[in-house]
Amino acid sequence: MIWNVEEFTRAAGVTVERLAAYVEESQRGLPPVVARRPPRELAERLGLARWIREGGMTPEGYAGFLAVYLAEGTRLHHPASLGHQVASPDFPAALADFVHGAANNPMAIYEMGASAATVEFEVLRWMLDKAGYGETGGGVLTHGGSLANLTALLAARAAAAPRAWTDGVPADLALLAPESAHYSLTRAAAILGLGERAVMPLDTDPLGRIDVARLPAALERVRRAGRRPMALVANACSTGTGLYDDLRGIGAFCAAHGVWFHVDGAHGASALLSAGHRRLLDGIELADSMIWDAHKMLRTSSLAAAVLTRREGDLDAAFRQRASYLFYGDQGFDLIGRTVECSKAELGLKVFLNLAWRGERGLGDYVARQYAAAHRLWELGRERPGFTFPYEPESNIVCFRYGAGDQAEIRERLMDEGAFHLTSAEIGGVRHLRATVMAPATDDKTLEALLDRIAGA
Repeated sequence: MIWNVEEFTRAAGVTVERLAAYVEESQRGLPPVVARRPPRELAERLGLARWIREGGMTPEGYAGFLAVYLAEGTRLHHPASLGHQVASPDFPAALADFVHGAANNPMAIYEMGASAATVEFEVLRWMLDKAGYGETGGGVLTHGGSLANLTALLAARAAAAPRAWTDGVPADLALLAPESAHYSLTRAAAILGLGERAVMPLDTDPLGRIDVARLPAALERVRRAGRRPMALVANACSTGTGLYDDLRGIGAFCAAHGVWFHVDGAHGASALLSAGHRRLLDGIELADSMIWDAHKMLRTSSLAAAVLTRREGDLDAAFRQRASYLFYGDQGFDLIGRTVECSKAELGLKVFLNLAWRGERGLGDYVARQYAAAHRLWELGRERPGFTFPYEPESNIVCFRYGAGDQAEIRERLMDEGAFHLTSAEIGGVRHLRATVMAPATDDKTLEALLDRIAGA
C-alpha cells in the first residue's frame, strides 16, 4: 500500500509526544526503572494476538499501545539504571533512527544510500584519527560489538592464513585471550572454524588483567602445543570489571613476536575523547585491529559498532565474495566487501548527529562524568560498613559486595521492587554486584539511595 502521509504525520506526532513524556519522567526517576511482567501476561496486556490477527491499528489505538509498551520496558534514562552497558541514548541518535526508518537506505552498496555512506566514511575517518591510525587505517560500522569482533578476527585470520577462505582453516591456529575477554571472542573462534579449544588463556592478575611479564611463557605454551597464534586479544576495558589492560606493554610484545594484536574497546574506547582518561588507552595505536561501540559511551541507540584496522588492506582482505548482481565494475565506494551484512542500516548517521549536536568535547565530557560517578560510588561505599570493593574503578563500571550473603538475592530484591537495575559478575570465582553508570541523570543522591537500599536502610 502507498503511504498515507496524513496518517503517518498523526502517528509520528503521537510517537514524539509519548516518547518525550517517557524520557522526561524517566530522567526524573518517577516510575520503576525496570518492569519484568511474565511474557504471556504482557502479551495479553498489549493485545498482541488481536493486533496481529485483525490489524486495523489507528493513530489513536497506537497511542494506547505505545503507552503500555513503554511502561512495561526498561528505562535507560532513569537515574537508577545501573545495569547493562547499553547507552542512555541522546535524542540526535533517536532522530537518526527515525530518518532511517522512513528512508531505509541500506548503504553497504553506495548506490543504495550515497549520503548515508558518505556520512559513515567521515565518521570512520574521525574514529581512525582518534585511535592513532590516521590515513593508513580502514574501518566499517557493524550492527554490534560481537559482529565487530568477528569481523576483526576474520581480518586476523586472513593475515595468518591467506588461503583459509577458499581452502579451509588450518588446524594449528590459536587465539590468545584472557578469561576476562567478552564471550563473543570465543563464539567468533567457533564461527571462524578454529573451535573453542583453539582459544588459549593468557595469564592474568587476580582482577583479570593480562600479565605482560608472563606473555612469553604463554606464547611458548602455544608453540609447544603445536599451534601458531592467529591473534592476541586485550580488553579496553573488561566487560565485567571495567578495568583496562596494559595496551602499550602488550602491543610492544606482539610487535616483537609478529602476533596480530586485537583490542576489544567496545565499551572503553570512548575514553579517547576525554583528556583526563585518554591515558587508559595508551598504546592503542599499536593494535592491528580494534572495535569501538557507539551504542555504549557515544550515546547512540543500539546498534552501531566500529571495526578499525591499522592497515586498510587488512580489513579488505577479511572477506572474499562473488555475486554478479552486486559485485561488478568499480566497487571503490562500497562497504559491503568489509562486512558480514549485505543490507546495513545508516549507522553512521547516529554517531554523526550526536557529534553534530554535542561536539567531540561534549561526548568526552559525558565519558568523564560517568567515569567520575562510578568513582564516586566507590568513594561513598568504602565509607559504609558491610561494603567491600575489590578495586578502584577505572571506568564507569564498578563491582562490589555487601556482607557475606548471596549477592544475587540482593540484586533480585532490587529488581523486583523496580528500585534499581544492577547486574553482577564473578571476580576470582566470587559473585559481586556490578553497577554501570550510563544515565546522565545518575547523581550522588542516586548513589546514596542505592547504598541505603542494599543495606536495607
